[in-house]
Amino acid sequence: MESQPAFVHWESEELRDHHRRLTQRYEACRSQKMALDMSRGKPCPEQLELSREMLGIVAADDPLRAADGSDCLNYGGIDGIPEAQSLFARMLGVESKEILIGGNSSLTMMHDALTRAMLHGVYGSERPWGRLPKVKFLCPSPGYDRHFAICELLQIEMIVVDMLPSGPDMDQVERLVREDDSIKGIWCVPKYSNPDGITYSDAVVDRLSQMKTAAADFRIFWDDAYTVHHLTPEPNVLKNILAACRAAGNPDRVFLFCSTSKITFPGAGVAVLASSENNLGLIRRQLAVQTIGPDKINQHRHVRFLRDMDHLKTHMERHAAIIKPKFDLVLRKLEEELADKQIASWHKPNGGYFISLNTLDGCADEVVRMAAEAGVTLTKAGATFPYGKDPRNRNIRIAPTYPSLTELETAIDILCLCV
Repeated sequence: MESQPAFVHWESEELRDHHRRLTQRYEACRSQKMALDMSRGKPCPEQLELSREMLGIVAADDPLRAADGSDCLNYGGIDGIPEAQSLFARMLGVESKEILIGGNSSLTMMHDALTRAMLHGVYGSERPWGRLPKVKFLCPSPGYDRHFAICELLQIEMIVVDMLPSGPDMDQVERLVREDDSIKGIWCVPKYSNPDGITYSDAVVDRLSQMKTAAADFRIFWDDAYTVHHLTPEPNVLKNILAACRAAGNPDRVFLFCSTSKITFPGAGVAVLASSENNLGLIRRQLAVQTIGPDKINQHRHVRFLRDMDHLKTHMERHAAIIKPKFDLVLRKLEEELADKQIASWHKPNGGYFISLNTLDGCADEVVRMAAEAGVTLTKAGATFPYGKDPRNRNIRIAPTYPSLTELETAIDILCLCV
């Protein structure tokens, strides 16, 4: 849902007077030399405390045997321990045989999956992507800056696709992939998207699974980062992309990623890749050269701590109880300060970690600069677009989770003042 404020007309002198008052308020804020950071979507200390029990969940005399009897202290188990595969399969609505468990970071798994595609191709590729004259990726925007950074590092050309309230503009997507065989993939954050908080509609999921692509080895990089990160008791529902692709006759089209980075500990979580058996078979052979197995002790800790879907749900409700008041505060402040001026719009997410604010065209850079001078660090304007260039220079990503409520209220007051 996006706020659409009503138009208010002021005469020139009224605007000048208002500007003088706002400038005085701004200078007063700047003179306080504050240091408030809303640049990244980090869990706050209170959220991290929710998982502290996990640090002591494995005793020194614990045999640390997986469900299949294998030794979690030793080499092996490149897929992950069976009980971890089962837990994540239930979380993602897939089968255990479609799960491969990695290290602590889904971003690392995404980087490696795309790097392997450049070096070796994917299942069904005629040759490695990196040997082609050009490789392109579709990037629904505003989107996740770290996805775009991977493409930039690997010299993959990025094409902006507009985000609509239902997800990517599928008319654009279908036309582009149908006409250009150098387009090898698309980035998607399908549930509570970063930063808009949009959940893809069933129709968008179906069209992604069914669309005709000029590249036979086209892949959807499905970053389901916020799959259980709800803010309300009525969560958004996302259609299962693996099942949709199987039904459409394109079972190998998706790489689905998620992690526990914002469920337990960001630096010590468990990351997961879900995909078809064909895709995973090739990836296992490639990973066998890279590693002799992931951190099975950490997987064991997570399974013991999270236990089952009911316990996971309760755990995530505790997260929501901490961060929802912060989202509510930001949205209330935006409504109070900006809703009647027709100078900004924003989405009201039902989950995830961000609020997406749009200023008037051409203003985001200046708003971010002014906020920084007043002591509020925001994500760089343009970061939510490929190459850091927002064509309308209007999108600002707000990350409300880490600051305290008091800090957050001050920071949003300053942000609204700058807008």
